Amino acid sequence: MSSRDQILSLFRRRGGEFLSGQEISQALNISRAAVWKQVEQLRDLGFEIEARRSLGYRLLNGPDLLLAEDIEAGLQGDLDWTLTCLSETGSTNEDLRLLAEQGAAEGTVLVADRQSAGRGRLGRRWESPAGINLYCSLLLRPQIPPQQAPQLTFLSAVATAEALIDTFELPVRVKWPNDLLVNGRKIAGMLNEMSAESEQVHFVLLGIGVNLNMQASQFPEDLRYPATSVLLERGAVVPRMAFVRTLLEKIDKFYREYREEGFRVIRRRWEGLSDLLDQAVRVDLNPGTREGVVVGLDEDGALRLQLENGQIERILAGDVAPISGEQEKEPAGN
Repeated sequence: MSSRDQILSLFRRRGGEFLSGQEISQALNISRAAVWKQVEQLRDLGFEIEARRSLGYRLLNGPDLLLAEDIEAGLQGDLDWTLTCLSETGSTNEDLRLLAEQGAAEGTVLVADRQSAGRGRLGRRWESPAGINLYCSLLLRPQIPPQQAPQLTFLSAVATAEALIDTFELPVRVKWPNDLLVNGRKIAGMLNEMSAESEQVHFVLLGIGVNLNMQASQFPEDLRYPATSVLLERGAVVPRMAFVRTLLEKIDKFYREYREEGFRVIRRRWEGLSDLLDQAVRVDLNPGTREGVVVGLDEDGALRLQLENGQIERILAGDVAPISGEQEKEPAGN
């Protein structure tokens, strides 16, 4: 942790009371001049810090920055989370893949304030402006065969949906295979990747992007499908840090249930969040289409589609839309 982050941690622990420059200097083993320099850096970041002669400094207010110390404070669960928060990177999935290949432990998390090369399913672009959304990747090392790894996509989708529901009371629905919708518009997407041999998974990366405080004007005009954000749905800016903490706790909870009870508990929760179960749909397979009734998920996450002749077909990839009633507007491709 940098001296700046350590000072911020001291401020938060003091709860709005003054900290003398001497206290900070001794706690961090740095000079008084270095303390002043780090305080000025915090002010440049938007933190409101009062300074009084003979009393020292105290934190009055601060911006909605995603800081590892703040997120980890009070974080509960079984996983030993290790967070790193980056101001900017190309892709959190790409960065975490390198760390995983170097032996990073399960529970390692990268959070970025901005991504310059965010991407989603099928290589689509994911818009990642700074300071408003959540872009993160989590490292898991499950003891499962490779064919079961896609199950973790549904785990991350359920965890993210329930975090949005619990934190912001939004009517979140899941869209197969990896999107979350609110009122038919995409609010979040998952991009999970793995490294494996024929019989062993080395690691799985859970990549999660959530539109939290994005304005309508910030969505690019060339999006394939409509998108939304928590801000647009609630009409107010929302705190990112509390949501990140809730998300990690949800993933921890469902990952524990997954290890203890298998995929059935995740599948049951996912199906409960889907509007398409038992509904007639058309699947764009690119090329070709299929029509049938959605009857659930298979063990590997494939969509089970009952055709007109009663046969069950497994759909491994494709875009799904309802046939009856008003056509669903598919969300922004991630």
